[in-house]
Amino acid sequence: MANDRLWSSKLSSKAKHTNLYRLILIAILCAAAYLAGTWKNASGATSRASVHRITSVPCTFPHKTTPVLEFASRHTSPDPPPSPTTAREAQIPSCGVDFSEYTPCEFVNRSLSFPRERLIYRERHCPEQEVILRCRIPAPYGYMIPFRWPESRDVAWFANVPHTELTVEKKNQNWVRYEKDRFLFPGGGTMFPRGADAYIDDIGRLINLRDGSIRTAIDTGCGVASFGAYLMSRNIVTMSFAPRDTHEAQVQFALERGVPAILGVLASIRLPFPARAFDIAHCSRCLIPWGQYNGTYLIEVDRVLRPGGYWILSGPPINWQRHWKGWERTRDDLSSEQSQIEKVARSLCWKKLVQREDLAIWKKPTNHIHCKRNRIALRRPPFCHRTQPDQAWYTKLETCLTPLPEVAGSEIKEVAGGKLARWPERLNAIPPRIKSGSLEGITEDDFVSNTETWQRRVSYYKTFDQQLAETGRYRNLLDMNAHLGGFASALADDPVWVMNVVPVEASINTLGVIYERGLIGTYQNWCEAMSTYPRTYDFIHADSVFSLYKDRCDMEDILLEMDRILRPKGSVIIRDDIDVLTKVKKITDAMQWEGRIGDHENGPLEREKILFLVKEYWTAPALDQTNWE
Repeated sequence: MANDRLWSSKLSSKAKHTNLYRLILIAILCAAAYLAGTWKNASGATSRASVHRITSVPCTFPHKTTPVLEFASRHTSPDPPPSPTTAREAQIPSCGVDFSEYTPCEFVNRSLSFPRERLIYRERHCPEQEVILRCRIPAPYGYMIPFRWPESRDVAWFANVPHTELTVEKKNQNWVRYEKDRFLFPGGGTMFPRGADAYIDDIGRLINLRDGSIRTAIDTGCGVASFGAYLMSRNIVTMSFAPRDTHEAQVQFALERGVPAILGVLASIRLPFPARAFDIAHCSRCLIPWGQYNGTYLIEVDRVLRPGGYWILSGPPINWQRHWKGWERTRDDLSSEQSQIEKVARSLCWKKLVQREDLAIWKKPTNHIHCKRNRIALRRPPFCHRTQPDQAWYTKLETCLTPLPEVAGSEIKEVAGGKLARWPERLNAIPPRIKSGSLEGITEDDFVSNTETWQRRVSYYKTFDQQLAETGRYRNLLDMNAHLGGFASALADDPVWVMNVVPVEASINTLGVIYERGLIGTYQNWCEAMSTYPRTYDFIHADSVFSLYKDRCDMEDILLEMDRILRPKGSVIIRDDIDVLTKVKKITDAMQWEGRIGDHENGPLEREKILFLVKEYWTAPALDQTNWE
């Protein structure tokens, strides 16, 4: 028994030691597990939070519910420069130096295959799809950033437009002079040897140019656009146009000076503007045969001229009694031409206000009440029927008179289509086309809201694009899908002008509204090239353009056209869906544009994003070089 008690005592002592060891081991393991868990928690907190967010979303969505995607802001700072070892995106090649002034739809070699009758060969003739150039147009060697407005009105770099033909051909008319490394523009013209300013003062003595009633003008056969350049100081914006002809680079000079201009000609198709667009139309020795072809060209001027608008003519045949020898024409010939013009003007119900020395001015009626009564006696031209006055993209000219909108009363002074406010109130006043309800789907509230939206958007743009914010850095701007002109209206106080484009594919034709606001613009199909020279614009704005043209034409072709008409170091802002912008950026990278995608002004949850881009500076090589700079 004693032995049994001794053995039992030993076993009890041994068990106590074993339990103690177990407790110590368990404590060590627990401590180790705690420390390991603490370390893992500290290092993986972010990952666990992400997992928590992901696992909190249901794996499936109800059949009729669309998931909301979050596009967090990842583009508020410039992208890091690419690593030297990173493979570069395949670059789009540059064109040869011979294409530095290439205008695809006015290419001389192609135009010569079209009829010369009525200058049809000077119209737009765009290349077929298979022969479109797909390369980047170079600037000429030595190209420099143009002078800032208003200095640019009077001076331009020779290297940017290296043509001296007009300095010789128009030497005695003071169009342009060449001195050292630049061109000087004294403001002269064929019919205003004392300068455009004095010439416009002469017009101002005959009609009021300063009370804001005249805001938009069109200058046919504009030369270097001195008329439009000097109207700017009177708050009148002019759409100048001329063909690409033997007067080499006249429209290019105008654009280099910072004056609105496009390539165009009165031939067989309508001018690319809506009806009732301009307060005045001007021709100074533009050599357009106004009295011929049943008055077709004056009928087209009548279409784009506002009710109560003015047509101003100087040069042949006005004051032919004094100038017939200098014009090297017979008195009978010039007298007959003037008689034809007077006859056509009367048939359009225009009233000749005055002819004083070298100027003659006619006025279009404010409505067609009396004109319709006169058709019984005049007969020709008849009023157009089943026509669309605002349709003007490859639309054939007509020999019928575009009827003005009906007026409620019988007063001759009542303005057809609605009276416009004077400038600058005109900019934000409700346009008559909207007030009358003639634009289906656009209300007065929509117009006010759109104006306010673009004020906010442009302010937002300027926080990203410092060059747009810098007063005077930009002059020539393009809005590729202008809608109601809100982008341009938000920049009205800046020293810029905006070419407001309404694509012909747009669901609503709003270009008439843009002109009723006192702005200017044109129609355009962006599957084709624009009727302008390379390096026209300092800045391009494209709102939903690529979504609009999806499945219509190649995105790369549109971007290469933008590259052609954008100046070196110019900027581009593109608004569109994030998926669209991702594709656009791949192409602009290949064009060697610098760019980054930023959030919508309303925040990162919007699918629509904004792509900010800058075109690099590069030129054709010097004559003794073989590689591009």
